[in-house]
Amino acid sequence: MPVSDIDLIRAWKQVLTLSRLEAGQTVTVLTGADTHPQTLRCAIAAAGDMGARVNRLDLPPVNGEKSLSRDSLAYLGTTPLTGNPAAIAALKASDLVLDLMTLLFSPEQHEILQGGTKILLAVEPPEILCRLVPTEADRARVRAAAARIAEARQMRITSQAGTDLQCRLGSFPAISEYGFVDEPGRWDHWPSGFVLTWPDEGHSNGQVVLDRGDILLPMKDYVTDPITLTVERGYVTRIQGGLQAEVLRDYMASYEDPEAYAVSHIGWGLQPRAHWSMLGHYGKETHIGMDARAFEGNFLWSMGPNNEAGGQRTTACHIDIPMRHCTVMLDDRAVVIDGVVQDEPGLARAARRKELA
Repeated sequence: MPVSDIDLIRAWKQVLTLSRLEAGQTVTVLTGADTHPQTLRCAIAAAGDMGARVNRLDLPPVNGEKSLSRDSLAYLGTTPLTGNPAAIAALKASDLVLDLMTLLFSPEQHEILQGGTKILLAVEPPEILCRLVPTEADRARVRAAAARIAEARQMRITSQAGTDLQCRLGSFPAISEYGFVDEPGRWDHWPSGFVLTWPDEGHSNGQVVLDRGDILLPMKDYVTDPITLTVERGYVTRIQGGLQAEVLRDYMASYEDPEAYAVSHIGWGLQPRAHWSMLGHYGKETHIGMDARAFEGNFLWSMGPNNEAGGQRTTACHIDIPMRHCTVMLDDRAVVIDGVVQDEPGLARAARRKELA
């Protein structure tokens, strides 16, 4: 069901307020061929009404001829900013960039952030943005989970379906995604609500069994028959199963890059307003699947690059896999049990009180 401009402008103002936008600051709205027109006009209206100086930078798409999917996360690396110093300069001169194009996993994004510019990605449909407006409580919960990752040296993931994956931690930071950018040089994604890190290079081993109802992104498919992935020394070395396993193998092989099979980020969802069932209600080309990435209690892991966390591995292929009914252990402490988040005592109640206040 669509939302009104009034509701979307109100949502934008909430997010911009949480992002500490001040009158007189410069906001650049980055757009492309797939930018939603309602999201664009409401973002400009909200930022302008809050006293910001608002610019729009519209760039043509790239990589369409290389990708097997129209999803904006299906082919990473080069972006419309690659080799475009004028556009980069405009973004670096901004206090806040509202990314309605999808600038991600690129050196240009890192360069812009290093100068103190904040970047907020927002490309889901307007009604999803309105349903998943972030809150201060989201930030508190996600940051608490990130602190638990920062203290740990191993993550182990198991499930009754047969998953048993062990990942050594410590080389990469814990990343909090809670949906707004409240610090200089921060990137985030509205909507979100999850925590993640990257395992030490070469130190992920075991197997992952994708069960019915787990999700493959960017395919945006529910798994219908089990898929078993063998992980050895940080790489997926075998993908076994039926038709969907064949499709996944073929898709990943199309990139002709062994780094595509590396274990990338690992973490879990913390957003109770995101829904596992959302994929069943939308066409594949209308969204990028943030409900799937963020729904509470998932184990979210991926294959592909680690340069977003300061690593050296880049690849155009990035597979995100949200899984249900997993148990996630940090050292000897359970943070998710059979798909149920185990918050620090009192945290969930405190977060709920903040939302109701």
